[in-house]
Amino acid sequence: MNWEQLLSLKRFGDTEKRPRSNENEMRLGFEVDYDRVIFSDDFRSLQDKTQVIPMSKTDFVHTRLTHSLEVSVVARSLGRLVGAFLLEKYPDLQKQGYQINDFGAIVASAALAHDIGNPPFGHSGEKSIGEYFKSGNGKQFKDQLTKKQWQDLIDFEGNANGFHLLNKSREGVLGGLRLSYATLGAFMKYPKESLPKKPSNHIVDKKYGFFQADKNLFLDVVKELGLAPLRDGLDLAFQRHPLAFLVEAADDICYTIIDFEDGINLGLINEEFALEYLIKLVKDRINKEKYYSLKTTKDRVSYLRALAINTLIYDAISVFKENEEAILNGKFSVALLDKSKYKAQIKDIIKISVEKIYQSKEVTEKEIAGYHVIKNLLDVFIQASNAVYTGNASNYDVLIYRLLPEKYQTTEDSVYLRLLNMASFIASLSDSSAILLQKKISGGVF
Repeated sequence: MNWEQLLSLKRFGDTEKRPRSNENEMRLGFEVDYDRVIFSDDFRSLQDKTQVIPMSKTDFVHTRLTHSLEVSVVARSLGRLVGAFLLEKYPDLQKQGYQINDFGAIVASAALAHDIGNPPFGHSGEKSIGEYFKSGNGKQFKDQLTKKQWQDLIDFEGNANGFHLLNKSREGVLGGLRLSYATLGAFMKYPKESLPKKPSNHIVDKKYGFFQADKNLFLDVVKELGLAPLRDGLDLAFQRHPLAFLVEAADDICYTIIDFEDGINLGLINEEFALEYLIKLVKDRINKEKYYSLKTTKDRVSYLRALAINTLIYDAISVFKENEEAILNGKFSVALLDKSKYKAQIKDIIKISVEKIYQSKEVTEKEIAGYHVIKNLLDVFIQASNAVYTGNASNYDVLIYRLLPEKYQTTEDSVYLRLLNMASFIASLSDSSAILLQKKISGGVF
């Protein structure tokens, strides 16, 4: 892989190359990507989607929206720091017009969108959609689908749905948001299809990154960027875009530290116990006089959180610089933080978060409720979509179908595309709108 190709400004439908030297410096193409994501409907819905605590009414708990904004800020810093390093190492990039801010904008845009495909109710939302098809009423469709189409549904993946939403064409809107291919490449943490599932320990094989519905666009992006194949064979899997490692690092840094902060502020993690773990991470950089002058838990945690994020940013950059050639040659197979000198401290913090936050009674109870909401919504909307297509819709089916936003009112000839369309619709809902819609179809709201 080479950096000039990896930094492609191409967008869906382009027939001519977009040289960096032709860009308007007042509003770069990569900055346009950021704007398009932030003004999109799907991004806006993240304001009411679970990050840690489903349906939390506490103001200071993060949603997917605040999490995504914070990840994009960290990602921008990572991108700029790497950009400075790469422009010095590869001076030809400067001659072509590339600047430090290009790298920051690419990584920030991809990071801003990284959770855009996630369903309501946190990661349990992904599982509930998958289990609906694997063991619920959706299993009746298995024999009508190819193996990979079926795997897309039973292992429904927010990353693949994100790629789908960013690029989904509809009447009058071809190519969705039409982001630059460099940004789409950085967005794809798992550039492979749903099968085979986890065939190796390589980071790309951890999940999958595109649905069969989006295969042609995926291949066009991969070809334009020059991503190297991960292995031989008919099953599609490619090496990551190097900047995807920075998007992942930004996400890892934020959820490790900020989810932990939420747990402390919610009282799920004992303050003294928690502060001890954060201090272990930043002990070499802490200003003790400043720290001991802070009088509230929130202020002490905020100070340590800022130090911890800054510490991990520079550590991730160090790992990237040391391994840049291996990353570019497709010989780096783990996340950047897996090589962190703070790996032990990160592991300890995540372990506590799993025990005290992610597996807490409050989270568990609300995830269970989310399972039932998603199951019921899939039942009625899949029934309505298929009935309208076949011409056998009851009056109730027609009424349900009318509840769909216009962009989801499509009667595809393919069973797979109809099922995926409904799953993607349910995934697009915020926590509150999913609950409200469930009440409406159950006759509970008039």
